[in-house]
Amino acid sequence: MEGGKRGDEAGPSSEKLGELSEKLNEVCHVGEDEEDEDEDHRSNGVAAGFVPGPLVSLKEQIEKDKDDDSLRRWKQKLLGCLESDSDGQMEPEVKFHSISIVSDDFGEINTPLPVDENQIGRVLFTLKEGSEYRLKLTFSVLHNIVSGLTYSNTVWKGGLQVDQSKGMLGTFAPNREPYEHTLEEETTPSGVLARGLYSARLKFEDDDKRCYMELKYSFEIKRQS
Repeated sequence: MEGGKRGDEAGPSSEKLGELSEKLNEVCHVGEDEEDEDEDHRSNGVAAGFVPGPLVSLKEQIEKDKDDDSLRRWKQKLLGCLESDSDGQMEPEVKFHSISIVSDDFGEINTPLPVDENQIGRVLFTLKEGSEYRLKLTFSVLHNIVSGLTYSNTVWKGGLQVDQSKGMLGTFAPNREPYEHTLEEETTPSGVLARGLYSARLKFEDDDKRCYMELKYSFEIKRQS
């Protein structure tokens, strides 16, 4: 980038943006292959052979290139002017506050997180066969940018895996206000064999394979009245 400050109408140059931590812009692509059940045996949630990139604290990201007015304003807009909260913490933290089930059958049922140990695996909701529903999450991002936050939801019935869905939530900067995100709409199966109790595992990871929450729950599908 050439010396001197750029005018107010000119944004940061591509060269300057390229020097930012890739945590600011990177969005990972979720693999299309089915998730291997051996993922439970990963060490510390990191796949074998995977080497995460170096972490840069939020404070460093804010202060870097602070003499460039246009770049500073761009960072402030992206990071929400969180200089006062940047205490040098390197690891991002995602804190989940609640999970809701939204359905035309019953409206919205909200469950605070984390779930009490004596409630793990309990039936969170009951749906009619052939009905549509969505999972809605409320969470906070603290300390640093979380890049490429993804979810996977695996469902079993009678000990057999019957469904698995994956999706991208996105990249989130620390924010004083919680984020709210609704997952893709799901439709329950229909028929005699579809009715009954199901167990499920909902898991959230970033593109460095850090796991922020793994929730085991159950739900029930009933006959249409």
